[in-house]
Amino acid sequence: MGEQPIFTTRAHVFQIDPSTKKNWMPASKQAVTVSYFYDVTRNSYRIISVDGAKVIINSTITPNMTFTKTSQKFGQWADSRANTVFGLGFSSELQLTKFAEKFQEVREAARLARDKSQEKTETSSNHSQESGCETPSSTQASSVNGTDDEKASHASPADTHLKSENDKLKIALTQSAANVKKWEMELQTLRESNARLTTALQESAASVEQWKRQFSICRDENDRLRSKIEELEEQCSEINREKEKNTQLKRRIEELESEVRDKEMELKDLRKQSEIIPQLMSECEYVSEKLEAAERDNQNLEDKVRSLKTDIEESKYRQRHLKGELKSFLEVLDGRIDDLHDFRRGLSKLGTDN
Repeated sequence: MGEQPIFTTRAHVFQIDPSTKKNWMPASKQAVTVSYFYDVTRNSYRIISVDGAKVIINSTITPNMTFTKTSQKFGQWADSRANTVFGLGFSSELQLTKFAEKFQEVREAARLARDKSQEKTETSSNHSQESGCETPSSTQASSVNGTDDEKASHASPADTHLKSENDKLKIALTQSAANVKKWEMELQTLRESNARLTTALQESAASVEQWKRQFSICRDENDRLRSKIEELEEQCSEINREKEKNTQLKRRIEELESEVRDKEMELKDLRKQSEIIPQLMSECEYVSEKLEAAERDNQNLEDKVRSLKTDIEESKYRQRHLKGELKSFLEVLDGRIDDLHDFRRGLSKLGTDN
């Protein structure tokens, strides 16, 4: 009934693994209430947290305790009496800061309470020593004045008060000696806890070095994998370039196949035209025979040339028309066509001369 809550918050509670002194074990499945309590009668402070019906934190704060922030939302402190380390995980950095400030405030109050208790103990010890020095003199005076019965009968109220004060001081001295032994035991416990924490710190340092080595190995492996990925990406880009080349080659092959088909069609057309050439040749021979006949007629009918000039012009017109019709296939027969032209020119000259 003498304890009153002075600060309350919510956090996830953890305890250090007693076997490894490294790993954290969750003491609560979810965030629970964590409160500072002040005991008026004992002038002491405690941190208490209850999860359902289970007390998971019951830590009396001493001036030697220290609350350490290990991250933005996590803090811890060591309790030598409970022989464990408590950890609290908060939902925000502000809650952690408020809890740490309250811890510092309560620790300072516990230190002041301890100092006052030591001052009272020293004062009580001094009074007990003074009382011890005064008591023999009073006893000596009483023995001089009379017997014990007479002293008891003639004792003043001041002597009775001194006896009661002396008894109280003896009790306080006994309690002080017991407290000294208790503090010595607590000091020994703190030293043992400090040694365990030092060992745990050394093990943590060794673990940090091991983690650093593992981190270096992982970093090297990461660099190697990154270089391997770059090589694979380069190979993929080369494969893509080869695919583009293959696509271009396929398109080129298709174009060439189309050109080959066109050439085959042209070759078929040329073959068909070559089948017409003999007919054209026969017609040319027929024309040549007609021209020879015309020459013979011209020789026999020299007198009729002037009268037949019109017929010759019509014949020339027909020849020009025939030339237009035969122009498509006379490219192959250019030589003979030239002879025909020469012959035609000779006939024209001959007709002009005649």
